[in-house]
Amino acid sequence: MDALSLLLNRRSLPKLVDPAPAGEVLENIFRAGLRAPDHGGLTPWRFIVSQGEGLTKLADILIAAAKADDLDDFVIEKASKAPFRAPMVITVVSKVTSDHKVPVIEQHLSAGCAAQAMQMAAVAQGYSGFWRTGSWAYHSVVREALGVTGEDMIVGFLYLGSIGCREAKVHERDLAQYVEYL
Repeated sequence: MDALSLLLNRRSLPKLVDPAPAGEVLENIFRAGLRAPDHGGLTPWRFIVSQGEGLTKLADILIAAAKADDLDDFVIEKASKAPFRAPMVITVVSKVTSDHKVPVIEQHLSAGCAAQAMQMAAVAQGYSGFWRTGSWAYHSVVREALGVTGEDMIVGFLYLGSIGCREAKVHERDLAQYVEYL
């Protein structure tokens, strides 16, 4: 798949199945993330892989967060199932350096670029992925369990695996609604 086709046809699929990326394919995914724009060479990110038993641990963290907020059984059940929408979840964390000339927002954006690059690298190698954030990414219980402190942020949960559902047609948008010229 050429790079432009990859970018123009990107989509998120709601259900991914085994196998997940592994070996050299997974290494390529991480290498793509490490090539994200990085003003100042700070490498302001880290990646936490949940797979197999790790998905159960991630589910337990989400359940603990839901229970800490005294949420109802429906939400707790939903939290328990969330990590299992794919055989692998990579939590992308921005690891910022506050006292640097590069603004913190740029460091967070760099981590977001890493997540996008990783998703595209997965698709380019025959896998699929979707990026979710949601309230769990900001929850203190989840942050603490994953070692996210201070101004660091969970940029998102990158779900990776093989396509497990029918692919929908890519929705075309009218460029005139989004593009302006100065």
